[in-house]
Amino acid sequence: MVHIAQIADAVVMVRPRDFGFNEETALDNEFQTRPQAADSEINRRANVEFQNMVDRLRAEGIDVMVLEPDDQGQIKVPDAVFPNNWFSTHHDGALITYPMMAPNRRVEVRPDDLQRLLRQHGRTVKNLIRFGRAGEDQPEKFLEGTGALVIDRVDRVVYAARSQRCDVELFERFIRFRAYKEGILFDTKGSSGKPVYHTNVMMNLGGRYAVICAESIRDAVQRDRVLQSLGRSFYVLEISLQQMERHYCGNVLQLRTRDGELLIVMSARAEKGFTPRQRERLSVYGKIVSVDLETIESIGGGSARCMLAEVFLPRGESLV
Repeated sequence: MVHIAQIADAVVMVRPRDFGFNEETALDNEFQTRPQAADSEINRRANVEFQNMVDRLRAEGIDVMVLEPDDQGQIKVPDAVFPNNWFSTHHDGALITYPMMAPNRRVEVRPDDLQRLLRQHGRTVKNLIRFGRAGEDQPEKFLEGTGALVIDRVDRVVYAARSQRCDVELFERFIRFRAYKEGILFDTKGSSGKPVYHTNVMMNLGGRYAVICAESIRDAVQRDRVLQSLGRSFYVLEISLQQMERHYCGNVLQLRTRDGELLIVMSARAEKGFTPRQRERLSVYGKIVSVDLETIESIGGGSARCMLAEVFLPRGESLV
């Protein structure tokens, strides 16, 4: 029998090659800010932040698998540092890739390179699933991995905020395909009145806690349903719209070290954004580990959780 864990002890991170302001994703990602510095300087800063995060997580006892850039790529991939949108891994050995909305993000999808990296780190991929690929005569629909899908792997419930990057039909198909018990779809609005572009910006599930910007779920019936569902299994820590939008307090991730210690990984901006009481409460569930990601956050419109693709695959024989 496969043991189902909510918290991973390994992650994949993708080193940024072309990091910068992505015009294609800026159409619905209000968290992005157009930079003033030159592209080369922005990319340099992003790579420093990336490596600092890799080094910090490894020092804390997390197995960080770095997928290096595809140097043969002809198309720029400014958002490649956010891999959790194009794939997810699962306890049954499944590696699932997802349909991405922005054309330049579709270039990020590199299942062969990813499988090679996972094998080198002793992880077994039993089944590669290219979920939601449309035929030439079918309209494009998008479901952007664990950016769109916040998964309670133990109770088998999936939460998702409806958006251009979370198609309702694909979401429902995903629930059936993976045999989850329940899919809870809801609508969100940020301070501008537009939908939050990814669910994982406004909520995160740890092993025993949930961080959520319930304020962004304006419909009272939907909000109550989400909170009641979460309350059955998690301590629910609510954050404000300001904490979500200005500080990325919803974009955090709990991980487990090789020694079994629990960590809650976030950006330095997020750590400052939580109130002292909220930080104290989160610390009950794990050591807070924060890294300065100012460039990646400001220009890329994503934070720590977006940079971390969890590895839940079974262990095999390591090649390294």
